[in-house]
Amino acid sequence: MPRLIPPLRHALLQTSLGVCASLLAACAYSQPVQPLQASDEPDADLLGRAAGYPVAPSPTRIATPAYQVGSWSALDKVPGIRSAWVARPAQVRALPRASAPPPIRYRIDGQQLTLEDYLRRQRVTGLLVLKNGEIVAEHYRYARNDKHRFRSASMAKSITALLIGVAHGKGQIASLDDSAERYARDLAGSPYGATSIRHLLRMSSGLTFTERYDGKDDVARLGQAVDTGKPTVPEVLRSITARHSPPGEKFVYASAETEVLGRVLTGATGRSMADLTREWLWEPLGTEQDAFWCTDPAGQEGAYHCFNATLRDWGRLGLLMAQDGKVGERQVVPRDYVLEATDPARQPAALQPLRATPYLGYGYQFWLLPLKDRTFAMQGVFGQAVYVQPSSGIVMVQTAVWPNANGQQDPRPRVERNALWMGVLESLGGGTRR
Repeated sequence: MPRLIPPLRHALLQTSLGVCASLLAACAYSQPVQPLQASDEPDADLLGRAAGYPVAPSPTRIATPAYQVGSWSALDKVPGIRSAWVARPAQVRALPRASAPPPIRYRIDGQQLTLEDYLRRQRVTGLLVLKNGEIVAEHYRYARNDKHRFRSASMAKSITALLIGVAHGKGQIASLDDSAERYARDLAGSPYGATSIRHLLRMSSGLTFTERYDGKDDVARLGQAVDTGKPTVPEVLRSITARHSPPGEKFVYASAETEVLGRVLTGATGRSMADLTREWLWEPLGTEQDAFWCTDPAGQEGAYHCFNATLRDWGRLGLLMAQDGKVGERQVVPRDYVLEATDPARQPAALQPLRATPYLGYGYQFWLLPLKDRTFAMQGVFGQAVYVQPSSGIVMVQTAVWPNANGQQDPRPRVERNALWMGVLESLGGGTRR
């Protein structure tokens, strides 16, 4: 996800401060909750309802509104997109449903609203709320269901970082301060190849990679390379040579840095990211469905943008992070690495919340919120997110088809999602203090 634009800072801070006080009166909120209807779904006709939410005929059409819902929950069905599958394990870890969970309320624009109101107001395809491993709320919209595999967009970056952490814990990556080219040999001699893994994890290489989402920037070139192989992904990565800062001094969002990490990972282990995801994450998580990565023509997974999983399995990833890398008694991702990835206090000053961006901080491919209780998120363009607060055991997953990629054209969906998350924390006993 790109940096939040400055005008959002005041709105988001006011939202987070106001939710705590306003929700103290939630028990007095007596308006009955109206059942959700398909007719409540915003812009459903624009998004392809009449045609049954079809998938796009080619990768170049998946962002066309009429194909967004269908394609972003079934990318493996889009002609021309290659899939590397991640098999589910034989044993599924159940996600039980909470008995009599409290209602979820949130406040925005002077109104106190319900979770159902949020779903009527936003282009959300799936929403899941968990508390201590139990399902508090689960909703599917636009004819989606619990079998659909929702695209990650940049939430994939966080998964790449988790795999790097496991590889480091196993000694297959000797040090996070090693240069990328020690493992990613196709980048040897390039500026990205000379960058340390730690600086790549924090997106602080200092190299200038443009990410404006206008179809003419460096991330568009990278996407074309993943889709077509012309140019190749290594050719695009090697072409990034200009520098805006010395390494390690400044956070600047750059998807290329995660793509380099994917090549570090496969070079260090000699295995595909799909195979590593299966063994190191999917099996211990006890996921209930297969997942998949999209790949470039050479078979390398798109580490920065293209993992696909069901809503509940995204929730299981959130629970892994809420338990600091553990599943039951098994430490799946080294705990100290998880803390380095998600604790604002462990980041350089320039990467802490309110410094890296006007609101959020940045860890090892995770966004860090400015709350007293450690709280962080995986985020992707067009509204994809997994929010986690370990101290309260609360996780929220959203998949969506927002009208614009990053909130610059219209910040309202992002502001309201933040308000909902604060409302979820307050409603379920989480920490909301700054």
